[in-house]
Amino acid sequence: MPEATGTAKLPAVIKAAHYPGNPAPTPARASPRRWRALPLLACAALAGCGGSRELVRASRPDLPSRSWPIVAPRDPAAANSVLMRAISLVGTPYRYGGNTPEAGFDCSGLVNYVYSDMLDVRLPRSSRELASYQGPKIEAPRLTAADLVFFGSAGTVSHVGIYVGEGRFVHAPSSGGTVRLDRLDGPYWRDHYSGAKRVLD
Repeated sequence: MPEATGTAKLPAVIKAAHYPGNPAPTPARASPRRWRALPLLACAALAGCGGSRELVRASRPDLPSRSWPIVAPRDPAAANSVLMRAISLVGTPYRYGGNTPEAGFDCSGLVNYVYSDMLDVRLPRSSRELASYQGPKIEAPRLTAADLVFFGSAGTVSHVGIYVGEGRFVHAPSSGGTVRLDRLDGPYWRDHYSGAKRVLD
């Protein structure tokens, strides 16, 4: 399903379609030990999302699970703010063209909202534009919290999410669904992973 694209001009500060189916000031840099708490904070936030529903989709049973090294973000405080805001939106309804919690989200609308809301960073509106915009592609073992992860096929990006650590990402996957947490080793995602980009550099 194609996703909506915006026409607003982007500032020079932060210079890509869909899986089928009060700005805050930039926080001061945290000490290197604090980034280790990111996965624990994510788990704590998820515990509050509760219920009997499965929040993290299972890995593919026919493939061995990969090891996901913990890579420290350059700005742990900024990465943590993105991570926690993204996780807080789990359960928000999917809506094509949506870009607010009240209206719902599509995949790039979620990414845009989180980065704008927490760090006042303006990003391109579509997953294709996001994939072609910021820096070189990041390989999976180098992923760190708040990186953008992309999916597609035949060289075309069609979906984007926000990496939260330990092989998991938050995204708005499809019509009729909600924002959710999935594993990069999940049945669809491992086969369609096309790379990642780092916004917080």
